[in-house]
Amino acid sequence: MKNNEKTNVMRLLDGKKIIYTARTYEPDSTKSGAEIAGMLGEDPEKVFKTLVTKGKTGRYYVFVVPVERELNLKKAAEAAGEKSITMIPQKELLPLTGYVHGGCSPIGMKKIFPTFIHESARTMEQMFVSAGKVGFQIEIKPEDLKMMSGCTWADLV
Repeated sequence: MKNNEKTNVMRLLDGKKIIYTARTYEPDSTKSGAEIAGMLGEDPEKVFKTLVTKGKTGRYYVFVVPVERELNLKKAAEAAGEKSITMIPQKELLPLTGYVHGGCSPIGMKKIFPTFIHESARTMEQMFVSAGKVGFQIEIKPEDLKMMSGCTWADLV
């Protein structure tokens, strides 16, 4: 890890005594999720991205899906009990969540939003999500992520 640097996500997990493995990669804004999975030497199905959306009601929702998959907005709306859902503009991400694009984690956002994780993670021993900073990932048990984010399993892709 870079100079043993800890992100806020890691400090939150440490505070709850949750076991995780911090992993780093050389950040580059042109990297896709699949390329990051490759840099980590991991199956892209185990590496998840965190997406923030807004429902027709004006409420915000967080969805965690495998990096190579696209969030199905119809399934996301159904999971959230909304008529429709749209992705938020990238410029709204930092003020809303405290995270930048490429470093958004379902753990430790400025506010708590209803969070949903794609059901494929449910059967995994470990999964990867952003550690809250570009270039940092955490490997964590899906059940521990579920507990920390208060999320719900859902079919999202």
